[in-house]
Amino acid sequence: MKIKTCFLLLLLVGGFSFAQTLEQLKVATKKIHEANYNMDFDSITKFSYPKIVTHYGKDKFLEKLDHDYQNETYRMRIQLENVVFEYGSIRLIDGVNFSVVSFKNPARYFYENKLDSNTSLIQANFLREKDRTRDVTFEPKRNSFNVRRTSKLVGVADASTQNQWRFFNMDDPEQRALFDSIFNENIKNQLGL
Repeated sequence: MKIKTCFLLLLLVGGFSFAQTLEQLKVATKKIHEANYNMDFDSITKFSYPKIVTHYGKDKFLEKLDHDYQNETYRMRIQLENVVFEYGSIRLIDGVNFSVVSFKNPARYFYENKLDSNTSLIQANFLREKDRTRDVTFEPKRNSFNVRRTSKLVGVADASTQNQWRFFNMDDPEQRALFDSIFNENIKNQLGL
């Protein structure tokens, strides 16, 4: 009887911990998306995996974020404030919690200089590769591109984050490369990346 009671108690505690972790993941995901939507670079820094910020240095990372959103070539804006997140299962691998979060995340790129048919084609190809999507539409009257993409965040909770969810933005090629250098191929395979 004691064994059954202990087993039931263990299941309840484990289920509660998982539910609590999923709720924490949902809250953190919403906060990093809101920070990206509002171009709140300090909050993006706070919710990014710490080794990303360390890799650049905080000031350089903030500069990079600002440059990603607005530079001498274009201004990029995320179009949807409220999105539907699809959460992959939370996986404990080598003592680290991971979850892949996907969501539709269209963006618009407003170009500073007028694009002609030739330069718009070059920029469309650039955006297809950069945002890993084929759905890029040039709007000549607005001198902008509408980019429909599915974004992925990889949530990580480990000792370096005090077991709080922090993220890699897999839309960013440099963050993808950093993820690959920190975590081994086995982890990427288990996460389906």
